[in-house]
Amino acid sequence: MPFRLLCLFFLALIGCSSDLDGERSVVDGLGRTLKIPTKIQRVAPLAPSITDLLFASGAGSTIAGVSTVDDHTPELDSLPRYSLIPMDLEAIVALDLDLIIASEQVNTLRDADAFEALGIPMYFVFIDSLSDIAQSIRKLGHLLGTSEIANNRANELEDSLSLLKSLTETTTDRADLLFLIEHTTLYAFGDGSYIHDMIDLAGGYSLTQDISTRFPILTDEFVLTSQPEVIAGTFGSQINSSKILEAHPSWDIVPAVRSGRIYGFDNANYQRPGPRLVRGAWDLAEKLHPDIVKPHD
Repeated sequence: MPFRLLCLFFLALIGCSSDLDGERSVVDGLGRTLKIPTKIQRVAPLAPSITDLLFASGAGSTIAGVSTVDDHTPELDSLPRYSLIPMDLEAIVALDLDLIIASEQVNTLRDADAFEALGIPMYFVFIDSLSDIAQSIRKLGHLLGTSEIANNRANELEDSLSLLKSLTETTTDRADLLFLIEHTTLYAFGDGSYIHDMIDLAGGYSLTQDISTRFPILTDEFVLTSQPEVIAGTFGSQINSSKILEAHPSWDIVPAVRSGRIYGFDNANYQRPGPRLVRGAWDLAEKLHPDIVKPHD
Protein backbone atom coordinates (compact mmCIF):
# COMPACT_ATOMS: atom_id res chain seq x y z
CA MET A 1 0.00 0.00 0.00
CA PRO A 2 1.47 3.45 -0.92
CA PHE A 3 2.68 5.42 2.10
CA ARG A 4 0.11 8.24 1.66
CA LEU A 5 -2.76 5.75 1.57
CA LEU A 6 -1.36 3.92 4.58
CA CYS A 7 -1.26 7.21 6.54
CA LEU A 8 -4.81 8.08 5.57
CA PHE A 9 -6.01 4.60 6.53
CA PHE A 10 -4.37 4.87 9.96
CA LEU A 11 -5.76 8.35 10.58
CA ALA A 12 -9.24 7.18 9.68
CA LEU A 13 -9.00 4.43 12.29
CA ILE A 14 -8.39 6.98 15.06
CA GLY A 15 -11.03 9.45 13.92
CA CYS A 16 -8.74 11.87 12.13
CA SER A 17 -8.01 12.82 8.56
CA SER A 18 -5.17 14.86 7.11
CA ASP A 19 -4.59 16.83 3.96
CA LEU A 20 -0.82 16.56 4.62
CA ASP A 21 -0.39 20.35 4.34
CA GLY A 22 -0.08 21.19 8.02
CA GLU A 23 -3.70 20.68 9.04
CA ARG A 24 -5.91 17.71 9.80
CA SER A 25 -9.58 17.20 10.52
CA VAL A 26 -10.66 15.66 13.81
CA VAL A 27 -14.00 14.88 15.43
CA ASP A 28 -14.31 15.93 19.05
CA GLY A 29 -16.43 14.53 21.89
CA LEU A 30 -19.48 16.51 20.79
CA GLY A 31 -19.27 15.15 17.24
CA ARG A 32 -17.97 18.46 15.85
CA THR A 33 -15.50 18.29 12.96
CA LEU A 34 -12.72 20.84 13.23
CA LYS A 35 -9.41 21.64 11.57
CA ILE A 36 -6.34 21.57 13.79
CA PRO A 37 -2.59 21.76 13.10
CA THR A 38 -0.96 18.44 12.23
CA LYS A 39 1.54 18.94 15.06
CA ILE A 40 0.21 20.29 18.35
CA GLN A 41 2.84 21.95 20.57
CA ARG A 42 0.90 24.39 22.78
CA VAL A 43 -2.51 23.72 24.32
CA ALA A 44 -4.65 25.25 27.07
CA PRO A 45 -7.14 23.22 29.15
CA LEU A 46 -10.36 24.99 30.08
CA ALA A 47 -11.14 22.84 33.13
CA PRO A 48 -9.03 21.18 35.84
CA SER A 49 -10.36 17.78 34.72
CA ILE A 50 -8.91 18.42 31.25
CA THR A 51 -5.51 19.14 32.83
CA ASP A 52 -5.73 15.78 34.61
CA LEU A 53 -6.60 14.04 31.34
CA LEU A 54 -3.73 15.71 29.48
CA PHE A 55 -1.20 14.53 32.07
CA ALA A 56 -2.72 11.05 32.02
CA SER A 57 -2.35 10.95 28.24
CA GLY A 58 1.34 11.89 28.46
CA ALA A 59 0.82 15.36 27.00
CA GLY A 60 1.45 17.46 30.10
CA SER A 61 4.45 19.12 28.44
CA THR A 62 2.20 20.69 25.79
CA ILE A 63 0.25 22.71 28.38
CA ALA A 64 1.04 26.41 27.92
CA GLY A 65 -1.10 27.70 30.77
CA VAL A 66 -3.75 26.60 33.27
CA SER A 67 -6.70 28.04 35.14
CA THR A 68 -6.49 29.74 38.51
CA VAL A 69 -8.22 26.73 40.13
CA ASP A 70 -5.92 24.04 38.71
CA ASP A 71 -3.97 22.02 41.29
CA HIS A 72 -2.74 18.93 39.44
CA THR A 73 0.96 19.01 40.39
CA PRO A 74 3.63 21.53 41.43
CA GLU A 75 4.72 21.42 37.77
CA LEU A 76 1.91 23.86 37.08
CA ASP A 77 3.25 26.55 39.42
CA SER A 78 5.52 28.10 36.79
CA LEU A 79 2.81 28.31 34.11
CA PRO A 80 0.69 31.38 33.32
CA ARG A 81 -2.75 31.36 34.96
CA TYR A 82 -6.09 32.51 33.59
CA SER A 83 -9.62 32.86 34.93
CA LEU A 84 -12.37 30.51 33.75
CA ILE A 85 -15.33 32.28 35.40
CA PRO A 86 -15.46 34.82 33.91
CA MET A 87 -13.43 33.56 30.96
CA ASP A 88 -10.24 35.62 30.53
CA LEU A 89 -10.22 35.47 26.76
CA GLU A 90 -7.34 37.90 26.36
CA ALA A 91 -5.00 36.00 28.70
CA ILE A 92 -5.74 32.69 26.99
CA VAL A 93 -5.27 34.03 23.46
CA ALA A 94 -1.94 35.59 24.53
CA LEU A 95 -0.53 32.08 25.12
CA ASP A 96 0.00 31.59 21.34
CA LEU A 97 -1.91 28.31 21.28
CA ASP A 98 -2.32 25.57 18.70
CA LEU A 99 -5.41 24.15 20.39
CA ILE A 100 -7.78 24.72 23.29
CA ILE A 101 -9.23 21.64 24.98
CA ALA A 102 -12.54 22.07 26.75
CA SER A 103 -14.91 20.10 28.96
CA GLU A 104 -18.50 19.68 27.85
CA GLN A 105 -19.58 20.06 31.49
CA VAL A 106 -17.83 23.40 31.99
CA ASN A 107 -17.59 25.09 28.59
CA THR A 108 -20.08 26.04 25.91
CA LEU A 109 -20.26 26.26 22.14
CA ARG A 110 -20.32 30.04 22.60
CA ASP A 111 -16.81 29.74 24.10
CA ALA A 112 -15.75 27.72 21.06
CA ASP A 113 -17.15 30.33 18.67
CA ALA A 114 -15.23 33.11 20.44
CA PHE A 115 -11.87 31.34 20.24
CA GLU A 116 -12.38 29.94 16.75
CA ALA A 117 -13.18 33.46 15.51
CA LEU A 118 -9.67 34.34 16.66
CA GLY A 119 -8.16 31.38 14.83
CA ILE A 120 -7.79 28.97 17.76
CA PRO A 121 -9.70 25.67 17.42
CA MET A 122 -11.44 24.22 20.48
CA TYR A 123 -11.71 20.47 21.02
CA PHE A 124 -14.40 19.25 23.43
CA VAL A 125 -13.97 16.22 25.69
CA PHE A 126 -17.22 14.50 26.69
CA ILE A 127 -17.39 12.27 29.78
CA ASP A 128 -20.64 11.04 31.29
CA SER A 129 -19.61 7.50 32.26
CA LEU A 130 -16.53 5.91 33.79
CA SER A 131 -15.76 4.09 30.55
CA ASP A 132 -15.41 7.48 28.82
CA ILE A 133 -12.33 8.29 30.92
CA ALA A 134 -10.00 5.73 29.33
CA GLN A 135 -11.49 6.41 25.91
CA SER A 136 -10.84 10.14 26.27
CA ILE A 137 -7.26 9.55 27.39
CA ARG A 138 -6.62 7.40 24.32
CA LYS A 139 -8.17 10.03 22.02
CA LEU A 140 -6.03 12.77 23.52
CA GLY A 141 -2.97 10.58 23.08
CA HIS A 142 -3.80 10.17 19.38
CA LEU A 143 -4.51 13.87 19.09
CA LEU A 144 -1.26 15.01 20.72
CA GLY A 145 1.16 12.31 19.59
CA THR A 146 1.52 10.46 22.91
CA SER A 147 -0.45 7.31 22.12
CA GLU A 148 1.84 4.82 23.86
CA ILE A 149 1.73 6.62 27.22
CA ALA A 150 -1.99 7.27 26.85
CA ASN A 151 -2.81 3.65 26.05
CA ASN A 152 -0.78 2.40 29.02
CA ARG A 153 -2.48 4.78 31.45
CA ALA A 154 -5.93 4.02 30.03
CA ASN A 155 -5.26 0.30 30.48
CA GLU A 156 -4.19 0.85 34.10
CA LEU A 157 -7.39 2.73 34.91
CA GLU A 158 -9.54 0.11 33.22
CA ASP A 159 -7.74 -2.65 35.15
CA SER A 160 -8.35 -0.80 38.42
CA LEU A 161 -12.06 -0.44 37.68
CA SER A 162 -12.28 -4.11 36.68
CA LEU A 163 -10.65 -5.15 39.95
CA LEU A 164 -13.09 -3.06 41.96
CA LYS A 165 -16.01 -4.51 40.04
CA SER A 166 -14.80 -8.04 40.78
CA LEU A 167 -14.86 -7.24 44.50
CA THR A 168 -18.31 -5.68 44.69
CA GLU A 169 -20.43 -7.13 41.86
CA THR A 170 -21.71 -10.10 43.87
CA THR A 171 -22.57 -8.22 47.06
CA THR A 172 -26.23 -8.30 48.04
CA ASP A 173 -25.79 -5.53 50.62
CA ARG A 174 -26.27 -2.54 48.30
CA ALA A 175 -27.22 0.43 50.46
CA ASP A 176 -29.59 3.08 49.11
CA LEU A 177 -27.18 5.97 48.75
CA LEU A 178 -27.79 9.69 48.32
CA PHE A 179 -24.80 11.53 46.84
CA LEU A 180 -24.79 15.31 47.28
CA ILE A 181 -22.50 18.07 46.08
CA GLU A 182 -23.08 19.93 49.36
CA HIS A 183 -25.21 19.32 52.44
CA THR A 184 -26.97 22.68 52.78
CA THR A 185 -28.44 23.36 49.35
CA LEU A 186 -29.09 19.85 48.06
CA TYR A 187 -27.33 19.86 44.69
CA ALA A 188 -27.16 16.33 43.29
CA PHE A 189 -26.56 14.30 40.12
CA GLY A 190 -29.40 13.10 37.91
CA ASP A 191 -29.80 10.67 35.02
CA GLY A 192 -26.75 10.13 32.80
CA SER A 193 -24.06 11.06 35.33
CA TYR A 194 -20.83 9.15 35.89
CA ILE A 195 -21.57 9.40 39.64
CA HIS A 196 -24.08 6.56 39.33
CA ASP A 197 -21.42 4.35 37.70
CA MET A 198 -19.14 5.11 40.64
CA ILE A 199 -21.82 4.25 43.20
CA ASP A 200 -22.69 1.03 41.39
CA LEU A 201 -19.03 -0.03 41.21
CA ALA A 202 -18.62 0.84 44.89
CA GLY A 203 -21.45 -1.54 45.75
CA GLY A 204 -24.30 0.89 46.39
CA TYR A 205 -27.54 2.00 44.77
CA SER A 206 -27.90 5.65 43.73
CA LEU A 207 -31.24 7.18 44.72
CA THR A 208 -31.03 9.97 42.11
CA GLN A 209 -30.09 7.93 39.04
CA ASP A 210 -33.59 8.12 37.55
CA ILE A 211 -34.12 11.87 38.00
CA SER A 212 -34.38 13.34 34.51
CA THR A 213 -32.73 16.67 35.42
CA ARG A 214 -28.98 16.44 34.94
CA PHE A 215 -28.08 18.42 38.10
CA PRO A 216 -31.22 18.49 40.27
CA ILE A 217 -31.68 20.49 43.45
CA LEU A 218 -33.41 18.15 45.87
CA THR A 219 -35.92 18.95 48.59
CA ASP A 220 -36.15 17.75 52.18
CA GLU A 221 -39.30 15.94 51.12
CA PHE A 222 -37.33 13.90 48.57
CA VAL A 223 -34.83 12.83 51.24
CA LEU A 224 -37.53 12.00 53.79
CA THR A 225 -39.41 9.94 51.21
CA SER A 226 -36.40 8.08 49.78
CA GLN A 227 -34.93 7.33 53.25
CA PRO A 228 -31.25 6.91 52.24
CA GLU A 229 -29.22 4.39 54.21
CA VAL A 230 -26.02 6.26 53.33
CA ILE A 231 -25.43 9.93 52.57
CA ALA A 232 -22.17 10.75 50.82
CA GLY A 233 -20.89 13.83 49.07
CA THR A 234 -18.18 16.36 48.39
CA PHE A 235 -18.52 18.25 51.65
CA GLY A 236 -15.25 17.30 53.32
CA SER A 237 -14.29 14.65 55.82
CA GLN A 238 -15.51 16.63 58.88
CA ILE A 239 -19.18 16.08 58.07
CA ASN A 240 -21.30 14.12 60.56
CA SER A 241 -24.91 13.60 61.59
CA SER A 242 -24.92 16.63 63.88
CA LYS A 243 -23.89 18.97 61.06
CA ILE A 244 -26.48 17.41 58.77
CA LEU A 245 -29.20 17.97 61.39
CA GLU A 246 -28.17 21.61 61.89
CA ALA A 247 -29.04 22.23 58.24
CA HIS A 248 -31.97 19.80 58.03
CA PRO A 249 -33.59 19.15 61.45
CA SER A 250 -36.34 17.00 59.95
CA TRP A 251 -33.78 14.41 58.84
CA ASP A 252 -33.64 12.89 62.32
CA ILE A 253 -35.75 10.00 60.97
CA VAL A 254 -33.44 9.32 58.01
CA PRO A 255 -31.60 5.97 58.40
CA ALA A 256 -28.23 7.38 57.28
CA VAL A 257 -28.40 10.14 59.88
CA ARG A 258 -29.57 7.82 62.68
CA SER A 259 -26.79 5.31 61.99
CA GLY A 260 -24.07 7.89 61.32
CA ARG A 261 -23.37 6.61 57.83
CA ILE A 262 -22.45 10.07 56.54
CA TYR A 263 -19.30 10.19 54.39
CA GLY A 264 -17.60 13.31 53.09
CA PHE A 265 -14.95 13.28 50.37
CA ASP A 266 -12.57 15.53 48.43
CA ASN A 267 -14.52 17.15 45.61
CA ALA A 268 -11.71 16.63 43.06
CA ASN A 269 -12.28 12.85 43.11
CA TYR A 270 -15.98 13.21 42.27
CA GLN A 271 -16.59 16.52 40.51
CA ARG A 272 -13.71 16.40 38.03
CA PRO A 273 -14.63 13.97 35.23
CA GLY A 274 -11.22 12.46 34.63
CA PRO A 275 -8.80 9.88 36.06
CA ARG A 276 -9.40 10.98 39.67
CA LEU A 277 -12.87 9.43 39.51
CA VAL A 278 -11.27 5.98 39.71
CA ARG A 279 -9.72 6.89 43.07
CA GLY A 280 -13.11 8.25 44.15
CA ALA A 281 -14.88 4.99 43.31
CA TRP A 282 -12.39 3.04 45.42
CA ASP A 283 -12.69 5.47 48.35
CA LEU A 284 -16.47 5.17 48.32
CA ALA A 285 -16.28 1.36 48.11
CA GLU A 286 -13.98 1.28 51.15
CA LYS A 287 -16.68 3.10 53.15
CA LEU A 288 -19.57 0.97 51.91
CA HIS A 289 -17.83 -2.43 52.10
CA PRO A 290 -14.78 -2.25 54.38
CA ASP A 291 -14.95 -6.01 54.82
CA ILE A 292 -14.18 -6.74 51.15
CA VAL A 293 -12.55 -3.55 49.82
CA LYS A 294 -9.26 -2.54 51.37
CA PRO A 295 -7.23 0.66 50.80
CA HIS A 296 -5.97 0.62 47.23
CA ASP A 297 -3.37 2.72 45.41
